[in-house]
Order: sequence, then structure tokens, then C-alpha cells
Amino acid sequence: MGRINVLDKHVAELIAAGEVVERPSSVIKELVENSIDAGATAVTVEIKNGGTTFMRVTDNGCGIMREDIKIAFLRHATSKVKVENDLDSIATLGFRGEALASISAVSHLELITKSSDESVGTRYVIAGGEEVSFDDAGCPDGTTFIIRDLFYNIPARMKFLKTDVGEGNAVSNVIDKIALSHPEVSITYIKDSKQMLKTAGDGKLLSAIYSVYGRDFASGLIPVDYELNGVSVKGYLSKPQNARPNRNMQNFFINGRFVKSRTAMAAVEEACKGSVMVGKFASCVLNISIAFEAVDVNVHPSKIEVRFVNERPVFDAVYHGVKSALLSGDTRKNAVLSQNKPAPKVNPFELAQKVFRERDEVLNSANPNTEPTIIKAESVKPKALDPFSLLDERAEVVKEKPISFVTKVSDSSNPLDVYSKNAIKSNTLENSFKPKTNINIFVDEVEEVKELIIEKTESEAVEPTITKDVVSAVKQQSIKAEKIKPLIENDTDTFRYIGEAFKTYIIIEKNNKELILIDKHAAHERIIYERLKAEKGSGYSQMLLEPIAVTLNKIDYNSVINNIDVFLEAGFEVEDFGNGMILVRSAPQYLENEDIEQTVIEMSGYLTENKSDIRTEQMDWIYHNVSCRAAIKAGNISTDRELIDIARQLEKDDSLRYCPHGRPLCIVLSKYEIEKQFGRV
Repeated sequence: MGRINVLDKHVAELIAAGEVVERPSSVIKELVENSIDAGATAVTVEIKNGGTTFMRVTDNGCGIMREDIKIAFLRHATSKVKVENDLDSIATLGFRGEALASISAVSHLELITKSSDESVGTRYVIAGGEEVSFDDAGCPDGTTFIIRDLFYNIPARMKFLKTDVGEGNAVSNVIDKIALSHPEVSITYIKDSKQMLKTAGDGKLLSAIYSVYGRDFASGLIPVDYELNGVSVKGYLSKPQNARPNRNMQNFFINGRFVKSRTAMAAVEEACKGSVMVGKFASCVLNISIAFEAVDVNVHPSKIEVRFVNERPVFDAVYHGVKSALLSGDTRKNAVLSQNKPAPKVNPFELAQKVFRERDEVLNSANPNTEPTIIKAESVKPKALDPFSLLDERAEVVKEKPISFVTKVSDSSNPLDVYSKNAIKSNTLENSFKPKTNINIFVDEVEEVKELIIEKTESEAVEPTITKDVVSAVKQQSIKAEKIKPLIENDTDTFRYIGEAFKTYIIIEKNNKELILIDKHAAHERIIYERLKAEKGSGYSQMLLEPIAVTLNKIDYNSVINNIDVFLEAGFEVEDFGNGMILVRSAPQYLENEDIEQTVIEMSGYLTENKSDIRTEQMDWIYHNVSCRAAIKAGNISTDRELIDIARQLEKDDSLRYCPHGRPLCIVLSKYEIEKQFGRV
């Protein structure tokens, strides 16, 4: 063992810099947080080539006094901590005093700053930790940092950097988190001379979410506002129907600082049980405010991990906040039919009458020679009346011939019913009504009336009444469908299709000796999986009529962009749409639009978490995932022909015994075993 030596100052600074400056995104995070601590209300970030060659952070904060500039670049020099007790209640984003010293040690750094108390600014240039120049400069109040050639003096560190696109997306991810954590600060982000993000800085979190994740994501959120035991939770949570297959869109902030908190994550998932489907996770942007002395942020140099003095109050506040938001913001219950619910607030029949009355007034005003329409609505609601059927009836009448809208309704009739009868009667009379103006608006707007009724009833928590007539009609349709269903003949005596049990298991009799139970989902999943492997997605993909836009966080977005060929091999044609969004132009057959989006999200998350997997393992997982979503589902109604085709394909290939997840495809019961159970042998 060699003798112990004291490291040279320059070498020590390079080693220390490695703890703070890992990549360009680390530099941007430190500088932007310093800007926010300086009281800035507007921050501009610009990078080029992923930040490896150029980074600029400009703010309108308080600036740095001339006499403090050189001191600021010394290690452990800070204005945020003075005595030991200050570490117990850190209220700022930065506090160690290591950022500027570390950044200047591994780059060419230029600082331009001016405080409001000074008449002229200062320009300070430092390279590799050594001062180059210190001059006066004309500039507005605030601070500008320009970083060039990161790691120029440490080639070993530079070779570990990702591609320019990858590093740029990492910077974008940091900017997104800062924009969400401080909606009161206007953030402008420029990447390779193109503006990628600009937040309003109006203090409204929803505005920041809209700017970062887009309209579709922002429109599917419900507010969270709760306080318990001194812990406040505010922000937004995705609606249960908008849950995603991974946690990558869960954002937690402690006192304005982005953190990875297992406590908050577990609280959200526990609160969502019973509301969110198993295997999916709610997206969220939650700001947790807690006493500064109750949380320790001095755990890791990156300050992403924190430690709580007591985790229970944080868990309880997040849990009850999310639970309350779900109970008040989940509107899916309005679509659930229940006979025990109170009377609806809005009657759809009355709404239809109102719509017709307003339309009639428009028509009468367009034909001044006609008499005004007289309508007397009966106060008692009909017991069995479908307004949609009357809409269709009215539309058919109007299509044939213009009708007279001069109708007198008796007191003992329903307005809609009488209207339809008079319409039919007037239509049979030749030349009974010849309007001066061609009015045919009802034909084109019948569907709009339907949608209006549905939309109004849903918004007012209206629950339609299921009448006996409706139930009877449904039964009649089912009987008709059973009668016209073609009988499927078996082409051989050795293979006889019996039917389906529990809408899940196909029953086959084979050779008059065996009874085979086939799990239709598992079998179909295996068949699709084998086809995908054989054709590598090329023959199993179809072009979409309209491309599907998928919103991702910047890390998952980068994984997709770097693995477009992997998606193509799996049957997905995707392209970069910019700023965290991708377009899916083609996808494997049988996938619904929602399944396509969910599958792409799952694939991107998998590629992010398993970057070291070899290509065959990646594709195998992707084929598993696609085949599982594309296969027919247990519990769904399937035709006899579909079930027979699945059984036939298994009969042709005896090697198919298990689904891609390892579950058996079928169970064989011999005739002997069955007869033994009945005591026949």
C-alpha cells in the first residue's frame, strides 16, 4: 500500500464536481434553482447539442453583488446557510454552496450579473476553476450564466454522456419538473434555437400542466386540495378512466422541490384502490407543504431524495386528499343505472320538448305567413316513452316531405306523440303546406338533438329509466339473434365443438374419448404471439385511419425516439411529434385505440427501465404485451366461428401448450375419468 498523500486542489475539485455535475441536466437544475432562490419571476434556459457545448440560464432575480462574485465560486460558499441551526429548517432549493464551484471546474463559464443597487453590471469568466477575466458590463438587473464545453478537461467523463438527443431530453425533463413545482415563475425553454416550452407564470398550476403535458392530459384531471395535521396537499389527479400502465407520470413536490417519495406514491395507490383498475396507476401533480423542520433534504447531492421525521402524517394527508378528490371528481357514477337513486334533476323528455319548441319557433319566424304553433305540455311524464325513437320518427317524416308546423295539441296528449301523429297526417295531404322558404334543418340536426339530450342528462347526473318496454325489446332482439345465428357443422367426427362455458372456456369433444377445455384468451394470445415472432410485426400491422397522439414524460419519450426500429419490428409505426409527444400511424391488428395508446406507454416505460436488456429480450417482452392486449378477452362474447378457429389452430400445432405468461392453454378430461365420476366404470 502506497503512502497517503493530500490531493491537489484541482484534482479534489474535479472529484467533488462529479458528485454534483453528472450531465448537462444537472447543471441546468442547479442554475435554475439558484435563479428561483434569487427571487426571479422569469427564467430563460437555452441549450445546444444537448447542453454539451452550450447552456445559458438568464433570470431577472436580485443578481450578485460585485464583491461577492468571486466568493460565490469558492467551495461551500453560500448565502442560504449561516449557522448550524439553519440546516434544520432549509427553505431554499439550494444551500450547500457547491454548484458554482463544481460547474466552473469542468467547463468554460461566463457570468454576467447586476444587482438593483449597482449602476453597472459585471462580467466574470472562469475556465477549469481558474479565473480568466473580471470586467464591467452593461446588462439589466439579474443574472446570466453561459456554460460552454462541459467536461472539456475530463474526457473520461465525457464519454459517458448520451447522444445529444438523449441529453437534451434529460434537460427537458428537468425543466418540466421545475415548471410544475413553481407555476409562479415564467419558464422559457429553447432547444437548438427552437422554443420548446413557455409557461405563463401566473401562479396557476393547471396552466403549467397545460404547458408541459398538453391539453389532453390537462383536461383529464380533477383538483386535489386537502390539509391534515399540518400537512397540506394541493394539485391535480387524473380521472380513474385516464389511468396509465406505469407510474412515470406521477409528480410529487415537497415544499416546491421535486422529489421521489415512496411514501406519497404508496398513499396515492392505496387511495385509488377500488377506483382505478388493477395494474394501472393514476397520474398526478401534487404539491405537499410541510414544516421545513419536519423534512430533511440533505440526504443526497442531487436533493431528489428526502427523509421525513414522521412519514405517517404525510401518508395520511396524501391518502385522504386523493380519496376526497376521487369521491367528488369521479363522474362515472352518473352513467350507472340504479333504481334506488333519487329522482333525476332534469327530465330528458321535457328537455326534448323544449328543444322541439325552440326549433318550431325558429321555423315559424322564418315563415311569417304561418300561424303560431300552440303547444300545451302535460305536466305528467309518460311512463314508457323513448324520446330518441320519436326523434328518429320525426326525422323520417321530414325527409319525405316538408310538413306543416301549425299544430294544435290537445290537453290529454303528450306533445311529442301528438306532434308525430300530426306530422304523419299532414304529410299524407297533397299540397297541404308549401313554404316560401326551403327549411330542412330538422333532418340534419336530429342527431345533434340526441347528443344534446345525452350530454345534458350526463352533466346533470340524470339516470334514464329502464321501462318494461325497453327490457322486452332487448329480449326480443336477443331471441331474434339466436334464431338467425347459423348452425356450425363440424367437418369431421373426431373434432366436435360443444360450446362455451362462462364466456371463457371453449368445450371440444375429440375422438369421442376426450373432453377439452380451452382458455380462449390464453390460446388466442399464444397464437398472436407466434405470428408476431414469425412475421416480426410486418404482416400483422395495419395503417390507422387517424394517427394517435401519445403524451409521455421526456425520459420515456427519449426511449421511444431511440428505439423506433424496435417499435416497427413489433408492428408499430411511430414518429416524433415533438415536445414529449409521438404519433402512432400503424399498429398490430385487433388493438383498439385505447389499447394502442396504453401499449405504447407500457413499451416506453419498459425500455426506460430495462435499457441494458439485449434486443431479443426486449422484443420478447413487447410481443408478450402486444399479444395479450390484442387477444380476445375472457368474459367477452365471442362467435362460434371464432372459437372453433382458435381450437382448430391449436389442433394443427401440438407444440402450443402454454400462453406467453406460462399458463396452460387447455385441460383434457378423458371419457374414462368422467364416467368414473358418475360410477359407470
